[in-house]
Amino acid sequence: MPQIMEDALTTLTQSWPRPRIPSPIILIGAGGIVNDSHLPAYRACGLQVEGVFDTDAARARDTADRWKIPSVLATLPDAACRDGAVFDIAIPPEFVFDTLAQLPDGAAVLIQKPLGTDLADADRIARLCRVKRLTAAVNFQLRFSPMMLALRDAVGRGLLGRIVECEVRVNCHMPWHLWPFLTKLPRMEILQHSIHYLDTVRMLLGEPRSALARTVKHPECPDLASSRSSIVLDYGDDVRCCLSINHHHRWGPRFAASELRIEGTRGAAVAKLGVNLNYPHGEPDELWIAMDDHDWRQIPLRGNWFPHAFEGPMCNLQRCIAGDDKALLTDVDNSLKTMALVEACYQSDAAGGTPIPRVAPTGEPSP
Repeated sequence: MPQIMEDALTTLTQSWPRPRIPSPIILIGAGGIVNDSHLPAYRACGLQVEGVFDTDAARARDTADRWKIPSVLATLPDAACRDGAVFDIAIPPEFVFDTLAQLPDGAAVLIQKPLGTDLADADRIARLCRVKRLTAAVNFQLRFSPMMLALRDAVGRGLLGRIVECEVRVNCHMPWHLWPFLTKLPRMEILQHSIHYLDTVRMLLGEPRSALARTVKHPECPDLASSRSSIVLDYGDDVRCCLSINHHHRWGPRFAASELRIEGTRGAAVAKLGVNLNYPHGEPDELWIAMDDHDWRQIPLRGNWFPHAFEGPMCNLQRCIAGDDKALLTDVDNSLKTMALVEACYQSDAAGGTPIPRVAPTGEPSP
């Protein structure tokens, strides 16, 4: 491989720039994702959390004690009145609209994914953000993981050529019992999990023409709306893009898988999403790239999807309100497109496949 290409692989972007003057953060919601990912990421990159509110006051106090957060806020209005704060909303999607309605006009907000319960709810939330002039982003954080930032950079530089193949394959065992609230949801697997992959594929390949999907239950978790999905995205006659997601592979690690693979006219890449393997312990993420000489090179990564990806959305938001970033990578308008793709998958699932034509047994005339 020419030295210039070697140099390009060693300089791939893996992190989002920090804000020059960080704004104080007010957390609305103090659940597991906040404690396991938001707060470790913010501490690592020097972002300051000044207050936390949760409808469960004890949970808010525990979070504040654990992370040395100065203020436990008794009510949502108490949280909303903090001037100059960036609001980090990490609550179930059905409560996002009413929460945003109570924030001050012109505020900066990071909203946990998904953007609402369905496309109609997402559109309602986006309209509210426009009316209130909120600078709002959605926490589609997989885009900001070290491996995906590096992959985005490689694609953007043209190192892999034109992308003609994209496949996401997850074959793991997910302990769904850890999240009992999921049993109440009318939509589960695509909206809560595969949405990450759909959003990242959009980042890498752009907007698909259409989607074909089937999402199904498993006897292991009959109370979940679905927990396995097959999705095909149409990007034209010479691009193949598909997702195969199975969360019930309980046969050990030998054939478990969690990866995104893309191939282009000049090279290929495979990203290992380690968090899905041996959950909740996980394995390290990996990124491998091969180019014209067919030798695979492992790109050293500065961290993993969890928690390191959670730095990016907040840094992007804070830099945007300071004028250092020109655009939000996952603003509500962009996130609406991901929600529209999710909606297309569910509509495809509901519509069903093409019926198989009847054929007559050999020797009999067709009807």
